[in-house]
Amino acid sequence: MKIATWNVNGIRARAAQLREWMAQEQPDVLCLQELKAEPSQIPEECRLAGYHVFWHGLRAYSGVSLHIKREAIENPQFIHPDFDMESRIVTAQVGDVVYASVYVPNGGKDYDAKVDFLNSLARWARDVHDDGKELVLCGDINVAHTDMDVHPRERKPGVIGQRPEERALFDRLLAANLIDVGRAKDPDNADVFSWWPPWRNMRQRNIGWRIDYILASPAIASRASECRVLAHIGTSDHAPVVMIAAA
Repeated sequence: MKIATWNVNGIRARAAQLREWMAQEQPDVLCLQELKAEPSQIPEECRLAGYHVFWHGLRAYSGVSLHIKREAIENPQFIHPDFDMESRIVTAQVGDVVYASVYVPNGGKDYDAKVDFLNSLARWARDVHDDGKELVLCGDINVAHTDMDVHPRERKPGVIGQRPEERALFDRLLAANLIDVGRAKDPDNADVFSWWPPWRNMRQRNIGWRIDYILASPAIASRASECRVLAHIGTSDHAPVVMIAAA
């Protein structure tokens, strides 16, 4: 079982890269964020025949999608929780597992909206587990969970994305019975980042933040053999994150 997430920062700009990468990786589940496109604007080369997909986007802003291999389920029901705003979350259930592609607001324009979204996301994750389902939540959470998740040169007390209250909300999300699989598989590595400021060759110098995650219920996380950031892939300011787990 291969699950992947990628903030593409504009699917029209990344269409060829996405198709090439999908052909190589062939994930069973793919979550994309920051499409910056309405469904009618999605390039044809991104409409892959082997997947059920729901495109949930706005013109030039935000947007998420969720792709599930057709062999996994016949007709998945794609759902948007009631706290969805600005096309930021889409979910689907396969058997007893709920998959979610999420793009948390960065908070720069409306910090309160980010806090509200994170609170609602944690409540929703708890509800999923209370209903007896497993959860795999993938996407750009826009929070560096700890200082280890930020390069020392980028650590700035009080900056949005590193604030104590945001990190406390991330803790609340994990407390809803979720595991940060990437950190669980590589607990001591302070050089793993998934986003880099797009200037001064920050990506090439690996001066970045880890803000893209695969969070999973303990039973799923325990079956993961790896969860890696593919820092060499694509021209987005974010890199894909891929988890491989036993079915």
